[in-house]
Amino acid sequence: MTKQFIYKNLTPDDFDSIIALGNFVHGDGYLNHENIRTWYEKGIKNGINAGYVVYDQDKLVGFRITFSAGQWHVDKWCSPQLWQVPVDKSCYFKCNTVDENYRGHGIGGQLLKLSIAAAKEQGSLAGVSHLWKQSPGNSAVKYFTKCGGQLVETHPDKWYEDSKNGYNCILCGYDCHCEAAEMIIYFD
Repeated sequence: MTKQFIYKNLTPDDFDSIIALGNFVHGDGYLNHENIRTWYEKGIKNGINAGYVVYDQDKLVGFRITFSAGQWHVDKWCSPQLWQVPVDKSCYFKCNTVDENYRGHGIGGQLLKLSIAAAKEQGSLAGVSHLWKQSPGNSAVKYFTKCGGQLVETHPDKWYEDSKNGYNCILCGYDCHCEAAEMIIYFD
């Protein structure tokens, strides 16, 4: 029997479930009420919401947080000179999280497709992300590559500063040395 998943735009009603799933998957301190509200607001532009959630009946099983073009900070971990698209036309794929018991059903890819469609409506030409290279089997990079992502640059210690400020990496604890693959997807 095929499961019928319910995809919808992320709203404040989803925050508690998103925080619980995000902290379980990524580590304590990754999400809280302050940053999830900020991240949510960064995904809305021209009345279009680029954030999505997916439910199996009443259970949140995945979410995608996307920042709209022009509504996110290009920091030292970004290489815009290599993107081939203007910064103000590039959205940022902040987070894609799927409950481990629901992986392999195409949920991550569907969440990304929905966010890309919304980002295109908002005026984006591409989407940038930092993928966790230490994910089991490097699955994050593999998934993003399968969806059209291209490697831009590799960044060691991407989450080190976060770990010193309360993020408890599920691999490194409060001394995170995980590596990020900066990747980009160009929209058609």
